[in-house]
Amino acid sequence: MMLYVVIYDISDDKRRRRVFNLLEGYGQRVQFSAFECALNDRKFEELRSRLIKVVKVNEDSVRFYPISKHTLGQVIVWGEPPLTQMPSSVVV
Repeated sequence: MMLYVVIYDISDDKRRRRVFNLLEGYGQRVQFSAFECALNDRKFEELRSRLIKVVKVNEDSVRFYPISKHTLGQVIVWGEPPLTQMPSSVVV
């Protein structure tokens, strides 16, 4: 499990709405165009493959910043919402 900060700058309103709706299903919105998503490898690849179908890479920008468990404790948050926490255990 890895925490990803996903930020985007989408030039078209319709595509921006689609990206927002898609990301909402994977994580928590923390800024206007930024989400924190705690994802395993399968979910991360699923998100990427779904986003690439919406985004126009020659017009838009999407960035994925991985935050490891090691650096998660070093993140400083001022204000709301609180930092997304990765699950301590996974039940299958």
